[in-house]
Amino acid sequence: MDKYNKFKTDIKKFYSNDISINISPSTSFRSRCEFGYKNNSYTMYDNKSKVYLDIFQNASLPIQKIMPILLNKINKSELLNKKLFQINFRSNIDEDILITLIYHKELSNQIKDSIKILQNKILKFNTKIILRAKNEIYPNKDIYFQDNIKLVNSQRNIIIYQTDNCFYQPNKFLLSKMIDKVITYINNNHKEDLIELYCGVGTFSLPLSDFFNKIFVTENNRSSIKCLIKGLSDNKINNVEYARLSSSEVVELFAGRTFNRMKNNEIKNYNFSHILVDPPRSGLTNDVIKLINSFKNIIYISCNPETYLRDIKLLNNHKIINIELFDQFPNTNHLEIVSLLSIN
Repeated sequence: MDKYNKFKTDIKKFYSNDISINISPSTSFRSRCEFGYKNNSYTMYDNKSKVYLDIFQNASLPIQKIMPILLNKINKSELLNKKLFQINFRSNIDEDILITLIYHKELSNQIKDSIKILQNKILKFNTKIILRAKNEIYPNKDIYFQDNIKLVNSQRNIIIYQTDNCFYQPNKFLLSKMIDKVITYINNNHKEDLIELYCGVGTFSLPLSDFFNKIFVTENNRSSIKCLIKGLSDNKINNVEYARLSSSEVVELFAGRTFNRMKNNEIKNYNFSHILVDPPRSGLTNDVIKLINSFKNIIYISCNPETYLRDIKLLNNHKIINIELFDQFPNTNHLEIVSLLSIN
């Protein structure tokens, strides 16, 4: 049984309507890729076996084009390849590329100068290179990588920022479709204020700012929060407040605990009609499930069908109103789920 039919069978007890599936091209879909570096090759693991390669067909086309060129430059330079152990790539909708070279050595002025020369040689690919080592990053300014998201169901497009070391949705073909799908859930539902847990860089909260009176978002990752703040500023969004809080701390917040990180922002001043959760693969913890069971509408975005099914069994105050699948990783068992649950 394929993964689509398996999920439809597993979810049937909770949702019996037809479920739409958004398919990705089978290659060139990944805008975020991470590789090891060894024996003059990129490396990755396939079923626990190390694979050596100079190009990766699942990477976006801009990344595919630059991979062998960069590898050749690195392999020819002992300064660049010595103690290099990881090479990461990110690309955006405009085909700009962010490359991170990670070393087990100090970043000398010599290697920094070499990177400037290397970057100048490949600037025709709209490329930016970052060096990382233990407690070091170069350059340490202008660390943001911009993505211009074009939406169908919004009156404006959105600028979203990421850094080389924060989470960002990896499939270039499905990201805007996922955001547009969430917007349709809001358009068809009475809305007032929104709270979002695990908000990351603001992938959903930034575009949703036009559809709610006020939004309060939480995220525990410092790099993601910095990207969110820049996104709020550059998109001129003024109805979103944020706090660096973990999901368990949000539970404590609603139980009455005070946090200096709230900066005088009072949770009692919101009238939440919706909560949005986009947890890691491990899904929601029991304390978060208990909290969100009291919200009228839950937008639950999941990257793991198994933990999603586990969690909705515990969200027993709610009924699935709408659900859609996004195949971000073709030819794997992974599925992304975008759903709306409302109180029965």
